[in-house]
Amino acid sequence: MKLNERSLAFYATCDTPADNTGFLYKKGGRHAAYHRRWFVLRGNMLFYFEDAASREPVGVIILEGCTVELVEAAEEFAFAVRFAGSRARTYVLAAESQAAMEGWVKALSRASFDYLRLVVRELEQQLAAVRAGGGPPPARRPRALPSKENGCAVWSAETPAASAPVRANPGSRPGPEPPPLPPRRRASAPNGPLDSASFAQLHEWYGQEIRALRSQWLSSQAQP
Repeated sequence: MKLNERSLAFYATCDTPADNTGFLYKKGGRHAAYHRRWFVLRGNMLFYFEDAASREPVGVIILEGCTVELVEAAEEFAFAVRFAGSRARTYVLAAESQAAMEGWVKALSRASFDYLRLVVRELEQQLAAVRAGGGPPPARRPRALPSKENGCAVWSAETPAASAPVRANPGSRPGPEPPPLPPRRRASAPNGPLDSASFAQLHEWYGQEIRALRSQWLSSQAQP
């Protein structure tokens, strides 16, 4: 596949937010020395520069069909990007901290169209379950690709605990109460199921409910 160098350089340095950026130590192809490079991840392309101020990348790694795994190396916090095939090159990289290494491994493992295809398939299954059962299924994290499961790294799937309620300052003056929360939407609307309603009908149904709740709240605030 031929890549246009000017287009790649523009894409690597454009103003669009990157998926991940930071310094990594890259092991040379022929020599065992590590060189500190500035890496920019955009989609399934991993660009690397001489430094963060450079406007032209030194090289790019296309991440399709690769696996990312931790490795034993001279540098600490090292990991490798491997490709299938006897002549395929393995890129050995090293982060500057444990947190940076975990962030890069996770980002690179998800930077392929295979992973996006799996996520889309998962979302399609959840949408089909909603339409069939009338209610949302329990939230699930996308499964990792089989090629990414190398057993070298385990990422936590626990959801963060709910934050504790904030106590009001005893000396502060109480402010106006917030408007009441709207009731939970049922699976059907007055004129039919939600999944077959048009956007205009949904807008009107929700608008009526919001206007009624706002009127109740304004009336309660007007009372002495």
